[in-house]
Amino acid sequence: MGEEEEDGADFLQWLGPDTSAIVFTLLHHPADLARASAVSRSWRTFVIANQFSKILCLRVCPEVSNFTSIEASSSGSDVKEDVGSSTAAEWENQKRDHRVYMHLSHSLLSPYNSRNCIIRCIGASSTDNFPEETIENTLEPIDHVEMSLSYWSSGGQRDPTCLPECLIYMLHSDLCLIDEIKIQPFQAFFQYGAPIYSAQYVRFRMGYPKLPLRPEQLVSDENEGQLNADDNYTWTYASPEFPMLQENVAQSFKLPHAVLCIGGVVKIELLGRIQKQAIDGLYYICVSHVEILGNPLPRELWVAPCENGVVLKYHPEPRRSNVRCSDDGRSPTNWHNFATRIWQSGAGRGIGWNQALLSRLLFGPPLQLLEEDDDDDIS
Repeated sequence: MGEEEEDGADFLQWLGPDTSAIVFTLLHHPADLARASAVSRSWRTFVIANQFSKILCLRVCPEVSNFTSIEASSSGSDVKEDVGSSTAAEWENQKRDHRVYMHLSHSLLSPYNSRNCIIRCIGASSTDNFPEETIENTLEPIDHVEMSLSYWSSGGQRDPTCLPECLIYMLHSDLCLIDEIKIQPFQAFFQYGAPIYSAQYVRFRMGYPKLPLRPEQLVSDENEGQLNADDNYTWTYASPEFPMLQENVAQSFKLPHAVLCIGGVVKIELLGRIQKQAIDGLYYICVSHVEILGNPLPRELWVAPCENGVVLKYHPEPRRSNVRCSDDGRSPTNWHNFATRIWQSGAGRGIGWNQALLSRLLFGPPLQLLEEDDDDDIS
C-alpha cells in the first residue's frame, strides 16, 4: 500500500468514504482492524475518525452503548484534552477512544473457558434466619456437610405472588462477560415429604452501583447488607424471564447472548413462590448454590459512574480494590468458604471453637486479646 500512496492511488479514494466504511465494518476481529490501520496514515485516520473499534465492540456486546465517555492513561499520566486547538484536542480524544476500544474488543473476543465470576455477596432482599440462612451460604457448592445445612432462605409470605425475592452478588471485575447462570433450589430433606423451595421464574439484572461500594455495607456474619434496594444501582441489562423447575439440581440458565456486565453487580430476581411450609403455612424460596459463569475482563479496564452515565476507564497500572480483595490480596469468598468448612466439618466444634469467635478471627473486627497488643489486627 505504501507504493500505492507514492503513485497517488488509494483504496479509500477509489471507493469513496461511504463504500469504504461499509467494507471496514465487515472486519470482525480487532487484529484485522489493527492491520488495516497500519497500512497507511490515511487508513489509520479513517479507522480512528469513523470509530470502527467502537462499532466492533457494539456488534459483540450492545451493552457498550452505556459508556458515555472514555478515560485513559499512558505511561502513568492521564491523557489530557487541552492540547492546543479544538481540532487537535478532538483528534487526541478520538485516538484515545480508539486505543481503549481496541483493548476492550480484544478482551471481548479472546477465547475463554467460563468460570464462576462471583467474588462476594452484597445482600438479599430478605433472610428468614440470619446468619444461619445467609446468602453467603449460596457460595458453597454443596447444601449440607454432615448434619449442617448450607442454604439461603427468604422470609415467609402468605401470598405466593407477592413481591419477588432477590440475591445480589459482586463479580471479580468491573467488566465481566457473562453467558450462563446456575441456580440450585434447596430441598428440605428434614421436613415431611422433602419439599423443594424453588421459585416459579427467574430473571437477571446486571449493572453498577451509583456510589462506590464499601466493605461495611456488604453482607457479613453481623450485617445483613445495606445495599439491597434497587435505587442503589443502575441496571444496564435485564434478561427475559426463565421458568425454574422444582428440582434439587443445579439448573442452567443460558443468556440469549454473552452479556457485558458493566459495573460487576448481578441481581438474581426470584419470581413467584411454589412451596408452602407446613409448620407455619407460609411460602418460602430457598437456594443452596449459585454460580455466575463467564469471563472477568482484565482489571486495567474498569468503570466509574458519572453524572450522565458511566465512564469506561483504561489504566494499565496495577489497581487495587478494597472491596473485591482483602489487604493481602486473598479473596474474601475463599475466607468465607474456609471458615464455613471448618465449622460445618465438625472440627471447629470438636476442638471447642465458638462460631462467632471463629468468624471474628477470620473476618474481623480485630480481636484485642491483650491490652498491650492493641496494634495487632487479625483481618
